[in-house]
Amino acid sequence: MTGIDWLDTGIWVFNYFILFFAFLVMISYLVLAAISARGLTQYLARNRFVNYQALLSLENVPRVSLIAPAYNEGRTIEENVKSLLAINYNNYDVIVVNDGSKDNSMEVLIAGFQLVRSEITYVPYIPTKQVRGIYISTNPAYSKLVVIDKENGGKADALNTGINHSQNPYLVCIDVDCIMDKDVLLKLAKPYMEASDSKVIATGGVVRIANSCVIKAGKLVDVKAPDNFLARVQVIEYLRAFILGRMAWSKMDGLLIISGAFGMFDRDIAMKCGGYSTSTVGEDMELIVRMRRYMIDQGLPYKVQYIPDPLCWTEAPESFKILGKQRSRWMRGTIETLWTHRKMLFNPKYKILGLLSFPYWFFFEYLAPLVEFTGLIITFILIYLGIVNWEYFVLFIILVYVFAVFFSMLALYAEESTFKRYHRIQDLVKLAGVALIEPLYFHPFTVYASLKGNWEKLRGNKGWGEMTRKGFEKKPS
Repeated sequence: MTGIDWLDTGIWVFNYFILFFAFLVMISYLVLAAISARGLTQYLARNRFVNYQALLSLENVPRVSLIAPAYNEGRTIEENVKSLLAINYNNYDVIVVNDGSKDNSMEVLIAGFQLVRSEITYVPYIPTKQVRGIYISTNPAYSKLVVIDKENGGKADALNTGINHSQNPYLVCIDVDCIMDKDVLLKLAKPYMEASDSKVIATGGVVRIANSCVIKAGKLVDVKAPDNFLARVQVIEYLRAFILGRMAWSKMDGLLIISGAFGMFDRDIAMKCGGYSTSTVGEDMELIVRMRRYMIDQGLPYKVQYIPDPLCWTEAPESFKILGKQRSRWMRGTIETLWTHRKMLFNPKYKILGLLSFPYWFFFEYLAPLVEFTGLIITFILIYLGIVNWEYFVLFIILVYVFAVFFSMLALYAEESTFKRYHRIQDLVKLAGVALIEPLYFHPFTVYASLKGNWEKLRGNKGWGEMTRKGFEKKPS
């Protein structure tokens, strides 16, 4: 075979591999969307008319501790903690863990909630950094609040500190910058109350973007599409991930992640698994995988349930610099979890987790950006050599673009046909507009951030990356 024959064969293989991979991704997305649609329909049919207020009077309502790690959150921490204290639930307390903040977070907390240092003893069942002090409020209105001040050890270490201090059987681990729906704990706790033959070890809900929304006294009073383009495009991204993705994986019992911004866990199982791992920046995904693996290894029946209601609203990055840090960290966390639990890959012992969920994350969440970047480099080389089949290339690009826009519109339609949180026509127009631009402008950046995450992992970068927040805007309703 001549050199030209080898080149022609190589180009043929490259073209069909990229086409096959793209079609495989598209088909998987459509299948997940179909399963999500069925799951959403069933969930709404079961829960649309549930009187959550009536659950408050039941004797078996779980006792819950909300654990909120905070690092340099001085701009928003008072309003966010008030949001946590205003949740409509009886049996809960709030544990805010100040993870060695360098700003005025502790000063704001002490002044805003009339805190004094207590004599409570801290017992590190799970090893953590040194605790400097435990604070409680002198104001009866804040009797549910405990603030722990500790040396900086990272988010996982702060969460483990809260787990150690908690006395309740269930934990809700959240980001302190989140704004919660008033019925959030009732909806998260409901699956635990309904469990019979299988132990519920974790529940999680939808996280939405709160940028440009109206927040008053720690409560979300008006939902708006973000004014900032980057935040607005993340609305579409989150709709795709939570409504058309995680709902499907939950329906198939293959969910590998409960968002680190918002999840409820069985404390006993979390502690038996050693709490959050401090050796990864993807501690939320890693803990769920470890808990599920533990239950299967022990032969214990269990459930991980997903709540599709939009229960938690968070501030999204509004600059490429901050967004890049976040996304590269997400990729490093994915790599670390996949490597730590590599034994599960294609292992029938772990059923759908090993045979479907893990392979999906490996090929489509981890490898996809690498395949996309490699394909782009090879295409540029072929263009330079003047041997590109332009008809095939243009048709392929159009196909990928049309599918990306279609899937984003499908996610927006799913939101508006179910929870309808965006009431204004102009908000829907804004979101539809970014869906048209996202494949050309935002997606290439996320691929770059994923590649950066791979490079940082190779270099041994273990840093979290500082997430500077603007604070929620307070606009008149």
